[in-house]
Amino acid sequence: MKESILLNQKNMPLLTKIIEIPTYDRSNVNTGIVHIGIGGFHRSHQAVYCDSLLEQGHDLNWGICGVALLEHDDKIYNTLKTQDGLYTLIVKELDGSWSPKIIGSITEYLFAPENPKTVIEKIANPTTKIVTLTITEGGYNIDEITGEFNLDNPMIQHDISHPEQPKTVFGYLTQALKLRKANGTAGCAIQSCDNVQGNGEVMKKTLKTYIKVAEPSLLNWVEDNISFPNSMVDRITPVTEEKDIQKLKEDYGIVDSWPVTCEPFKQWVITDNFKAGRPKWENLGAEFVVDVAPYEKMKLQLLNAGHSVLGILGALLGYGTIDEAVNDPSLKKFLTNFMDNEVTPTLENLSGVDLPSYKKSLIDRFGNHNIKDQVSRICSESSAKIPKFLLPTLKQQLESKGPIDQASFVIAAWAIYSLGTDEQGNKLTIIDAMKEQLHEKAVAAKMDSKAFLNITGVFGDLNNSERFVASYTTAYDKIVQAGIKKAVVALNTTM
Repeated sequence: MKESILLNQKNMPLLTKIIEIPTYDRSNVNTGIVHIGIGGFHRSHQAVYCDSLLEQGHDLNWGICGVALLEHDDKIYNTLKTQDGLYTLIVKELDGSWSPKIIGSITEYLFAPENPKTVIEKIANPTTKIVTLTITEGGYNIDEITGEFNLDNPMIQHDISHPEQPKTVFGYLTQALKLRKANGTAGCAIQSCDNVQGNGEVMKKTLKTYIKVAEPSLLNWVEDNISFPNSMVDRITPVTEEKDIQKLKEDYGIVDSWPVTCEPFKQWVITDNFKAGRPKWENLGAEFVVDVAPYEKMKLQLLNAGHSVLGILGALLGYGTIDEAVNDPSLKKFLTNFMDNEVTPTLENLSGVDLPSYKKSLIDRFGNHNIKDQVSRICSESSAKIPKFLLPTLKQQLESKGPIDQASFVIAAWAIYSLGTDEQGNKLTIIDAMKEQLHEKAVAAKMDSKAFLNITGVFGDLNNSERFVASYTTAYDKIVQAGIKKAVVALNTTM
């Protein structure tokens, strides 16, 4: 084992012959971006683009201040604080090798629950030109039934009543923008980097709904001074495992409490709508387009939905990781058929995209043995993911009278998955805000399979579609009678 070196700024000279490290002077980097939600994905994606830009040395004004927003984000905050914002990016190549490097673009870090005022003032600082977000799909506080911002959320009500002690991103942003206005500071851009279609527009709508109630006099200023670029982000970033931390220590001698692992592929498609300027991310491969929507739709309904397909079917078969699931020939064929027959006909206006190559690349990426993305992670919060990733394809195919049997099959499998055990009787790790309701309806579905479709917060009025209900019921019955594997194989033969 190599001699251990703690990852921090002081020890950087000791790492120069071991691993690629930042060559720019981090002490000269100015913070131009405040990022809320400094989890694994941000550190494998946006922070990497910014690190590469800083490496070019032309513009050192785009360092990142990472904000840990929630109480349970204390671990990542403490890690970054101890390591001076440094962390190891471990790219796991398809051939099984590692390509690690130290990322230095996060130059400041704040823990919001500890000092809300500091976070508000940082966002309001004139040097902050962009606020970026990875707060997950559920962080936008949208009622799945009405599609509107949920003002009744107790945390939202808290922020309205206690504006100087906010708990949500809406409370923080509103108070920071109020301070920018009061100080005569120019506007900025607020950019979502979450898997939400039209994420910039969604952020704009939800924030303005909150402001209309909490600080109505601020509304016109926000309309005139704040921009909300849409973006599509893509890089598979599994949860960091203890074995990754240990291998980094044993093979490289680096002690990093929370490195990030990811695949080689990354993509970022953005609308060029930045009120106060932006980094030249296009120099690092980001694509600036007039309309992100077609690319978002492609990614959400192929990659993200594909993940859910493999996760749900794979979980029932007892697979622990996505690569195991996609390397099952029957599941690979099922996914390929789903992408070709049900998703592809719904996609359009993909200028410059080689769709067959993109779909093939997804199979290769899912099958990366070195990534080991946990099925339980992919299946987590399926009640928020299914309506955004899978149901749009189903609904569009219903409207066009196109094929729906595979999407229906996945929903039927999800109903059985929600019972909580795989086909071998092993307990499944289900992480979902609607876990209890899903389980209750899944149990009811054992007597009447249609009961699962009565979760209006997920399915809306889909249970009124006779064609869908018939397809779903057929799939449910087939899975119960034959088991998931035989049911998948049988459906594959009809394609």
